Amino acid sequence: MPENNILENRKNSYPANEPEVAFSSNCVRLSGCEWIFVGIFALALFYFGPKLWERMEKLEPEPDYRLPYELSNDYWLYSRYCRWATSKYETLVIGDSVIWGHFVSKYDTLSGYLNKLAGRDRFANLGVDGIHPVALEGLLKYYGHDISNKKVVLHFNPLWMSSRKHDLQTEKEFRFNHPRLVPQFIPNIPCYKDPYSKRISAVVERYVPFLSWTSHLKITYFENMDLPTWTLEHPYKNPAGAITLKIPTFKKDNRNENISWVEKGMDKTDFQWVELESSLQWKFFQQSAELLKKRSNSIFVLAGPFNEHMLNGESIETYRNMKSKIEAWLQQNNIAYCMPPTLPSELYVDASHPMSEGYAMLAKQVFENESFKSGILAPSPQLRSVGDSSSRDFVSSDTNMDFSR
Repeated sequence: MPENNILENRKNSYPANEPEVAFSSNCVRLSGCEWIFVGIFALALFYFGPKLWERMEKLEPEPDYRLPYELSNDYWLYSRYCRWATSKYETLVIGDSVIWGHFVSKYDTLSGYLNKLAGRDRFANLGVDGIHPVALEGLLKYYGHDISNKKVVLHFNPLWMSSRKHDLQTEKEFRFNHPRLVPQFIPNIPCYKDPYSKRISAVVERYVPFLSWTSHLKITYFENMDLPTWTLEHPYKNPAGAITLKIPTFKKDNRNENISWVEKGMDKTDFQWVELESSLQWKFFQQSAELLKKRSNSIFVLAGPFNEHMLNGESIETYRNMKSKIEAWLQQNNIAYCMPPTLPSELYVDASHPMSEGYAMLAKQVFENESFKSGILAPSPQLRSVGDSSSRDFVSSDTNMDFSR
């Protein structure tokens, strides 16, 4: 039937005593003033939403706190935690899952044992599970602005150079951790094949707090789903009810996997180490160290300890040569460091993660390092006059602490 005839029939269907109603879609029409109000509200939410949210959603970490495993990709929360940690702790410990403590409790991490040796809470665990050096540089650059004028222990895990795949050099697509933190365009990451729309979104989010805040809401309250997807998955739940204003506590517990690699029956491996000079991971680790120095941080690098007991064939000598080159670079750049000896074989869970007893031994090795004593443990100028001698006496008496469980 022609459209004009349909409209005419609709018009004739109204009773004679009722006013004629214009035919239109069932949408909400806003007046000019209403659009202005909506615009003002949207701008206010865009600029002030993240700051107001911080006031409502309290971040009050307990001692030896670490970011929950499920929130490893929540960079907005990491930025908040950095701001809190820099105001409360003298030294920040930064690195991947070795620092985070993948197979141990939060009290049995490197920072946890360093706090026990120090006799007080002075080391904050800023480790992030799965963060490799290429992604770590992006995390510090875009979300770690508050890490300045601090003492920093920066960990380097040689595992990330154990193959071309781990070093992100393969041409074949490889789904690695934290892709939104790596360079999206320049330099090119060969195995990174995400479409340009995702890359542009990642770049914009780095500079727009509102977008990283909305990502925080998705990750924290909506299982990392957007609102339409979440409502489809939970059709009988109220989205407003999911927002509890409480940051979830740590759920994933890998402590049951705190078993020696020997007990697990893992075999020795002939790692195909990449050349240090061509390594992407090493290049970005160097950039992270330089970035922290530019922000007036006093940095101390902890390299390893890698599980050399697991190495097989020529990979042992290749690894040791690589360690020598790393040490030479640290010396040339006047960076304090510690390359602790390999832990006993039975104290490793895998190629790079110590067991809880291994962390205790590693903490003691680091604590006794001369560069660590003179740099990290030396009181900051503003703290020298506050309990200096008593603090030293307490530390010296605690260096022989028994960590047996």
